[in-house]
Amino acid sequence: MADRQDDLSALAGNGNVIDRYPMRDADENIRPEFVTLIADAVEESNSTFLREIVAELHEADLGDLLGALAPELRPRLVELTGTDFDFSALNEVDDAVREEILEELEPETVAEGVRELESDDAVELLENLDEVDQEEILDKLPVSERAALERSLQYPENSAGRRMQTEFISVPAEWTALQAIEYMRDTPELPERFYEIYIVDRDRHLKGSVHLDVLLRAPRPVPVIDLVEEDHRSILVQEDQQEVARMFGKYNLVAAPVVDSEDRLVGVITIDDVVDVIEEEAEEDLKALGGVASSEQLSDSVWTIARGRFNWLLVNLATAFLASSVLGLFEGSLEKMVALAVLAPIVASQGGNAATQTMTVAVRALATRELGSGNAWRVVVREGLVGLLNGLAFAIITGVAAVAWFKIPGLGIVIGLAMMCNLIAGALGGILIPMVLERLKADPAVASGTFVTTVTDVVGFFAFLGIATLWFGLK
Repeated sequence: MADRQDDLSALAGNGNVIDRYPMRDADENIRPEFVTLIADAVEESNSTFLREIVAELHEADLGDLLGALAPELRPRLVELTGTDFDFSALNEVDDAVREEILEELEPETVAEGVRELESDDAVELLENLDEVDQEEILDKLPVSERAALERSLQYPENSAGRRMQTEFISVPAEWTALQAIEYMRDTPELPERFYEIYIVDRDRHLKGSVHLDVLLRAPRPVPVIDLVEEDHRSILVQEDQQEVARMFGKYNLVAAPVVDSEDRLVGVITIDDVVDVIEEEAEEDLKALGGVASSEQLSDSVWTIARGRFNWLLVNLATAFLASSVLGLFEGSLEKMVALAVLAPIVASQGGNAATQTMTVAVRALATRELGSGNAWRVVVREGLVGLLNGLAFAIITGVAAVAWFKIPGLGIVIGLAMMCNLIAGALGGILIPMVLERLKADPAVASGTFVTTVTDVVGFFAFLGIATLWFGLK
């Protein structure tokens, strides 16, 4: 082991370690050899080598490395690297992994790491901890820093107040462009990255924002208030993060000031925060469409995942029995014509696929507010016509295939009519069910799939077997 430590120490002092031992392969995957190298260094407590490694890694890469290490090695890596460890990397790992690491670290260690973070990153790190753990960490912070974080943590979850950073540059309205520029030059503790400055009155009421390029191009004696954008946009601290992301996308914002109910400037949201929101909301919708809890992570245990998925599987089982009960109504018809039992699932399945297509578009449109009361009727009619058009096409295809398969001419007409009915039902169900759930204040992404599948199964079986019974006179 001593020889191994000597090798790593020598390596740490010999140029750029990441260049000598790349973290990722050509496909951007973490190389197993690199993970083994770090794991060995952690087990051997080689802090010199580990400090150099973490100093060269971006926070996102450091987060990926933490996720690749064995659970018992993660907190030891943080402890061995001390002040060189960037705690923002903990926001790049799964919630469960982050909580496990923080629980193993001393509150003093976490508090020191939190002090180095921007306020929005610090809030993200602390918000999922229980109140006792939060208090232990906050107690180790200076009073002013603690108070700022406590205010942010008191805002509703998923609100602008939780996402904003409280580090920003504001100047009085009576200042000139020269005064503002000199202030930024002479002030040592500015935000790490900023795109605009904010103009406030003596009571900190927001008067507007000035982009840095506008400020630098302006004549020095010009008052900053004259440089304010006429159409500047601000965000209420209580605003939902989805609305914030929508505003950024609609108006091509890079940063936006956050104000309280009295229009006082309290923070700023930047585009990097909004990108995180967009990714989180897209992931949440994708999981919900599959009946998976939004909190499920790859690092979760088997029991946690199974328990989280059980409820929706139970609902799906109940709706499957409902659909199967339709088959029981036509038991006699199925006994007399085996072809009906073979073809019925095809009708139901095709309707389900069509409904899923429509539902996916509808749920996304509702989430982005592209679908609302103003255009709902037009979209419903359009989807119905799409279902009719595809229904006609697949009625011909399946009708010809059924006749060729079973040599029963009337069977082609029966399955063709049923296919049309079910594709239209699927299209309408795929758009109407999410809209109804949205109106009832339920998340359409969570519940739509189960209800829409039930509709297409019931309509598909009933239409096909009902038409067949009438057409062939089966009882």
